Parts: sequence; C-alpha cells; structure tokens
Amino acid sequence: MTFVSVVLDLAIDKALDYSVPPEWQGKLLRGAHVEVPVRNKMHSGYVLELKESSCFSPVKPVHGILADADLIPPDLFDLALWMARYYCTPLRQVLKTILPASIRSHMEHKQQLFVMRLKTREELQEYCKEMRNRSPAQAAILDEMLLVKKGILLTELLEKSKASRSSVKSLIAKGLLQVDSVRIDRSPLEGAEYCRTKPKKLNPEQAKALQEIKSSLESRMFETHLIHGVTGSGKTEVYLQAIETALQIGQGVIMLVPEIALTQQTIERFRSRFEGKIAVLHYRLSHGERCDEWHRIRRGEAKVVIGARSAVFSPMPNLGLIIVDEEHEHSYKQGDEMPCYQARDIAVLRGKMNKATVLLGSATPSIESHYNASRGKYKLHTLKARADTASLPVVSIVDMAPEFAKARGFTNFSEKLLEGIKDRWQKGEQVLLFLNRRGYHTTLFCKECKKAVQCQHCDLSLTYHMHENALSCHLCGYRMAPPPKACIRCRSPNPMKFQGVGTELIEKSLQALFPGVRCLRMDADTTRHKGSHQRLLRAFATGKADILIGTQMIAKGLHFPQVTLVGVLNSDASLNMPDFRASEGVFQLLTQVAGRAGRGEFPGEVIIQTFMPDNSTIQLAAAQDYNAFYREEIKIREAFGYPPFSQLVKLLVSGENESQTKAFAEKVRRDLIQKLTKEYEVLPVLPSGYARVKGQYRLQFLVRGPSTGPVSKILENIGPIPKKLRVRIDINPSSTYF
Repeated sequence: MTFVSVVLDLAIDKALDYSVPPEWQGKLLRGAHVEVPVRNKMHSGYVLELKESSCFSPVKPVHGILADADLIPPDLFDLALWMARYYCTPLRQVLKTILPASIRSHMEHKQQLFVMRLKTREELQEYCKEMRNRSPAQAAILDEMLLVKKGILLTELLEKSKASRSSVKSLIAKGLLQVDSVRIDRSPLEGAEYCRTKPKKLNPEQAKALQEIKSSLESRMFETHLIHGVTGSGKTEVYLQAIETALQIGQGVIMLVPEIALTQQTIERFRSRFEGKIAVLHYRLSHGERCDEWHRIRRGEAKVVIGARSAVFSPMPNLGLIIVDEEHEHSYKQGDEMPCYQARDIAVLRGKMNKATVLLGSATPSIESHYNASRGKYKLHTLKARADTASLPVVSIVDMAPEFAKARGFTNFSEKLLEGIKDRWQKGEQVLLFLNRRGYHTTLFCKECKKAVQCQHCDLSLTYHMHENALSCHLCGYRMAPPPKACIRCRSPNPMKFQGVGTELIEKSLQALFPGVRCLRMDADTTRHKGSHQRLLRAFATGKADILIGTQMIAKGLHFPQVTLVGVLNSDASLNMPDFRASEGVFQLLTQVAGRAGRGEFPGEVIIQTFMPDNSTIQLAAAQDYNAFYREEIKIREAFGYPPFSQLVKLLVSGENESQTKAFAEKVRRDLIQKLTKEYEVLPVLPSGYARVKGQYRLQFLVRGPSTGPVSKILENIGPIPKKLRVRIDINPSSTYF
C-alpha cells in the first residue's frame, strides 16, 4: 500500500491522501498517529485507511510517525468510525474523545535516577572508613547505600544523607556507585493500604445470576445481562466474582461506575480483591497519572479498569467483560459536547464487537434497559432480598403543608425527622440527609419588583454562599461579592430578601438545633480539591461525624453500616420539569438515596418530606416498588410515543445574537421537515431549559421517529454554519429540557 488517507486534527472534516515513503512501507497501520504537511505547515492526524492508489495528483508524502503504529487498537478504531456515523460527529472529534489529551500529545513517562552499588558491601565499608574524616558527605551517602538491598532513588538518597548531588557524582567518578534512569509509574493508588478480602458466600439469587454470567464468559459469547437488584442486594459481590472468572480465563475487564460513586470506598473493594491488577481512570487524575494508567492498560499490565464514563474507551487487550454499575445514571451520557455518546450503549456495542459479556446493574434500571430485558434482548436477573442480615428500610412520607402550619411559617424539618435525628444521635448511630441544592440560599430577590438577582451571562438566579459572603452562578462561575443591599433593577430602598434552602443552610440549622452534633457537608463546594471526596467519606465511615448532609453525590454507591436514618428534604423539586424523563429521574434518586439506610445489623428508616404526598412516583419510590413504577411509566411512554417506542434527536443552536441563532435553527428545522418522511415529527424551536449560558443564547428542537439514521444523514450535510454559531446534535438525549 503506497498511499494513506489521513484524518487531520484540524477543523477539516474530509480525509486527505498522502504517499508513504519507501522506508515506512508495511509499518503504517490504520489508526497510526502521523505528521503530515498541510499548506506548508506540519500537522498531526490519524491514518484512516491504506490505499493502493489516490485520485489526487500530486500527493505529498507522510512526514513522520508520531507514535507506535498500533496506538489505537483495531476494535477502538472500528468503534470510533461507528460513533462518527451514529452520533453525527467528525471522526477527529471522536478520536479526541477516545484518546486522552496526554496520549495525543505523547507525554513522556516520568523518569527518575536510581543509584546502585558497584562494589560489595565489604569494599564500601573500607572506603567509608577512609572518607569519614576527609569527606563526611560522601561517607554519609555510603552509609545509606550500605543499608539498601539493590539501590535507592537519587532524591531519596539525598534526602536521607543530607548530601549534595556533587558528592554523589564524586562517588560515581571513583567507580563506587552507578546511576541509571528508571521509569516511574504515576499511579493514583500508590501508597494506599488495603486489606485482602476473600469472595463471600452467595445467596441463591446471586449464585443463579453468577452461573449464567460465567456461562457467557466461558463460551466467549456476546450477551448482555441486566441485574435488577434492590439496594444492598449484593450486586457488587456478583461483579467481583464475575471479574474473578474473567481473569482466570485470561480476559480483560472494564468496570464503569458513575463519577460521583467513584470513591475510595468503591476502589478499595476492588483493590482488596485484585491487588496489583487494577487501573483507575477518572477526571480528577493528573495528565501524567492518566497517561501512565492508559499505557499500563495498553500493555496488558492492568487487567481490570475501574472508571467513569470515558473508561469505556480503555485500550484493554482481550476484552472479555464490561460491567456498567448503576446503569441508569445520567452521568453516563455526555451531553455538553459532541459526540453526545451514552457510555452504557457504547459498552453494549463494544461487547458485541469483542464477543464479550456485558453486565448492567441497578436497583432502578432505566426504562429502556428494562424494556430490552422484557423483550428478550437482555438476560434479566432479579435480586429481591438484601445480602447478609440486612433488611430493607421502613419508608414514610411526610406531608410538609401541615408541618408549615404547625411551625406558623417555613421550616426545613418535620417533627418526625427532628425526632429521628435526635434519637439516632443519642444512640450513637448515623444520619444521612439529602438535599439536591448547594449553597446557603438559592435566590436573593427584591420585595418591590419581585425579581431575583440574576447572572449577567446566564439565564439563572445567583445562589448565596455564606462562607464566601457572595452570590455565585452555578453555570459559569460568575461571582458578586458582597451581595447588593438594594435592587439593581428598580433601585428600591427596601432591603432585599433571601429565599430558598441549600446544604450550607441545613448544616448551620442542625448545629443550632443540636449543639454539639458533628456534621459533614458533601457537595460541589466542599469537594473542589483533589482527594476531598475520600477525606470526607473516610471521616464519616470512621465515625468522626454524626450526620452527613449532601447533594446527589451521596445518593448512590456508598455503604455505611452505621447509617440507620435517611432524610430526604425536598423530594419533589424535579417532578414538574417539562421533561418526559422527570418522573423516572425522581423515582431513581429517591430509591437510591433510601437504599443508603439500614445496610448493617441495625434496621433502617427513611423519611421523605414532600408537598406532593399523593404523587404516584413518590408513593412507589417509598414502597421501593420498581415493577409497579415501570408498568405505569411504560404505558405513558407508549401512549405518547416516547423512547423506547421511538428515537429522539435534539439539535441545539447557540450564539451571541438571539435572532441569528433562532433564524439558523428554524432553517435547519425546515430542511428536516422537507426531507424526512411522514413517520418523523419535527417539533418547534424553543428556548432550552437554560435559555442563555455564558452569554450564549440557546435554542433547540426535537425530532422524533422510528430511527435516528435518516436524521443523522441529513444533518451531516447541514451546510455552512455561521461563524459565531455553534450546533450540537444530541442523539437520544438524556434530557429534552436542558
């Protein structure tokens, strides 16, 4: 093959042809990272295909090879091609998603100098005696070298001996020591201590599910299994034993968990079972750590990858098992930039490409996954009982309207919840309080004109944070400090009024109600720094706090045996959202957070505070009755033609000029109406849930039909997009509102 077609990293959506120099014939493979000339400048790109001829003449030669010819494994490259077509995204953008930035930039491995002895210990002792008075610094270095087995890192040697590099160089010149460069892997697990654990005895439901999963693994047959198990039913133990089977037969494993559940507690459970075989991938890793972990996986040194959404693209050799825990989680969907992929769907597709077993698990499976299981597309395994001696918590619903009447005004806590907190505190048990709003107050508004103080750049009210004495935008980060004392709009002299409750206010209120109670708060404000998640969770797990207050990051994936009471403070906040998935999201969140109670020997209790006590979603979540909720929801979806009975495409256009943005969105909509068949419904152009973000107006419309293929083909040729506009195509969006 004397020619290659190259996809450039530049904003050129078509591949360009280049000739292959004779010395590289047979060395270039599909997916290789190469350097090629474009308009007399060198740019990087990826080999799309090898060709015998080119229809262009003359063709410039490839200038250089930037990485190993097999940088992108064949299965990942096939996956990238599929994603580019399905998610209507240029291949160059898909490859940027699949390959971490540190890999694309070919970051070097970290190197450190390692000092070793060139003489025997006895010989060094003699030299040490001679140098003790003449050169005490060199003698101190030799003292340390006599204590090590093989050698020591130069930085460590200098620290222990309190000597300088020049002293080490002198000893090297005398032929007593030698220095070699060694590669240091920047592992996020370095230095962490874990106790080894053994597999637990499974109950009959777990054992039956595991046996069928083992059968799929051993036959090397693509199959998707859905484990629908109540919270605390031992799904993780099934995952662990399935991974053990895969490793025994030489297969690699990818384990996906939601980003907010990727805590030290989760990693510890897997590290304690498979020490040394694990790689961890998540957004809090440094570029160096991510680079080293990626290469460990590529070389086959790490057999198990644990990570969030993007870990589904891990270059795992001989991939045999992919697990998606909490498969219903919206964080598996990338919605803020293209390709807007769903990691759960990519996991299933990658499993099919590799003839691997795919395992989806959840206490509240997504409607689509449960529908696939009911149709026989997935194998369904149901775990109805909690593992060990734990039992499901008792759940009660508290109507907050009478509580407000009793309090003669606003109150954050019902009498029942306050009594429950006091009781657990006195017993030495722990409490978890869930409120999906951070900050102290959610708005600051004028009593005269009734307008809230809004962000200058976004269509969002500013949230008050007491510890900073500032108003903050949770979309763009804009801050106003201190908060204004008079209304910016109407200039009324009347004082402004704060309204709404956030986690910061709940923390202060509890400390006032129960002096001496130890509270921890876990939200985006308290977990900004690296390692803060782990520190907070470890403190709570070791009994250093009585109450953990948090947003949805405490709602799932956590196991605290001492938590016997869970309080949900505002359960119905999202129920009135104009989104067909709103009820499903609320049901899943309530069920998951309720599942944090009673996971140990002591019985658990859950108190759900609401203004909609008769709402069927809240009633069914309180009853932990997923099957009844599914039956009710699937009928509504079928009646209105929503997924899984149709496919959706959301097109979002954003720009600084509102009229220009709307005009272009309307143009694209008209094109789709003209070219699509009557099976497709193109809904009107409307402002997005956040109509303006970071100074950009956002307008969107939905297309609903039997498949996304025809829509994608039309949108591929959308025509020139005005320079100041951005278009985002979201195939099967997780939200039709935002």
